[in-house]
Amino acid sequence: MTDVVATVVATRSSAPRPIGSKLVVREDGRIEGSVSGGCVESDVVMAAQEVRETGVPRLVTYGITDDMALGVGLPCGGEIDVWVEPLRETGDDVVLTVVAGEGVGERIDDAELELAARRRGRSHVIELDGRTVFADVFGPPPRLFVYGAIDTAEALCAGAKLLGWRTIVADARPRFATPERLPSADEILVEWPEEALAHVRPDASTAVVVLTHDDKFDLPIVEGTLATDAFYLGWIGSRRNQERRRGLLREAGISDEELERISGPTGLDVGADSPAETAVSILGEILAVRSGRSGGRLRERGGRIHAQPVAADRK
Repeated sequence: MTDVVATVVATRSSAPRPIGSKLVVREDGRIEGSVSGGCVESDVVMAAQEVRETGVPRLVTYGITDDMALGVGLPCGGEIDVWVEPLRETGDDVVLTVVAGEGVGERIDDAELELAARRRGRSHVIELDGRTVFADVFGPPPRLFVYGAIDTAEALCAGAKLLGWRTIVADARPRFATPERLPSADEILVEWPEEALAHVRPDASTAVVVLTHDDKFDLPIVEGTLATDAFYLGWIGSRRNQERRRGLLREAGISDEELERISGPTGLDVGADSPAETAVSILGEILAVRSGRSGGRLRERGGRIHAQPVAADRK
């Protein structure tokens, strides 16, 4: 006897629960979690019992009818794929499992794919050499690291906390970096750029935004961030100042390829003016980069509205 876990690995049209949602069926019959908000759970439990008996994982597809969808507050039906397998304990923050194609049920050890999954920060599906691989992403939430304790930093932290992100603000000026000025920051550091970077250690799930408008702060924090795996690096400032500072970074040995990682001026073109509007613009670009989107208007884009759960094929 063993516990069995069912995980949503794909959704089409409207779906009650997002990719990565889980339902665990314990060996004593207890049920924890949900894959559809109650629509198909009873059938999933039956599939879990079969997997428990055979030890063979299954990919099950369910069509959520209009009546079902309306019952959980959705305007239209949809379809979900649910991967049902024996529950295996893991300490990894990314687990890659083949859910369709050759080698169903196998775990894949691929550092490149794991890094890409961490950067995306959410569970998703990868089409790989004719196989469908589910990247199950665990671990802590994404982080927003802001250097420069100005009013826009507080607005950024307030918005990022609504997304469930962890927020960190650093500044070398103690009068600026205070809890009173930054009530939404989870962590405040009174440190120079090199010290702050050593403390935060940006990784593939970290977005960095530089707000100081001062070369003695800006240049070290940007150059230091370029040496990390941070998935986003934003830098405020006019276009003329951006070019001037890029020139200084080139003189310091930073390549044009590395400079392409910098989003400067940072943010989407939404006509932002106030700190709150600027924060919306910057957070919008961060989310777009994280999802591999351009950040344009949805009405001018074809395809799915929500973040595409299928990553580009890697041949």
